[in-house]
Amino acid sequence: MKKMLIVMMFLTCIVFAQSESRTGTAPAVEGTAVTETGAPAEEAASQTCMGGGGIMSFLPMIAIIAIFYFLMIRPQQKQAKLLKKMRSDLKKDDKVVTGGGIHGVITNLKSDDVVTVKIADGVKIDVDRNSLQVDNSSGDTCK
Repeated sequence: MKKMLIVMMFLTCIVFAQSESRTGTAPAVEGTAVTETGAPAEEAASQTCMGGGGIMSFLPMIAIIAIFYFLMIRPQQKQAKLLKKMRSDLKKDDKVVTGGGIHGVITNLKSDDVVTVKIADGVKIDVDRNSLQVDNSSGDTCK
């Protein structure tokens, strides 16, 4: 994730460096033709060849936003959706991990927000449903 962010920042710097090099103004030299705006004729011609702005100047920013969306925002939304579905589908005897890292087995679903988790023989705790995750470890927990 950090590498992707560094690459995105690098690409943004390159895009802005190129856009500033296109918009820079060159000083007028004596004996050159000048347009009615006061700019040398060669500079006016080069601006018209580059397009002078418009949608092409926004294209790199649109591309960067699209890359950020598909590489960072969309995967996080998918993960949040899966976690919400998992929490709503919890049932008795599911192995879970609390937000504090406690492994246990669900013994009772008290209400919409509270779940009873068995963490050891004879030890049960009430935990908020939003702090639970599925236990993907291969080791055996309370049976």
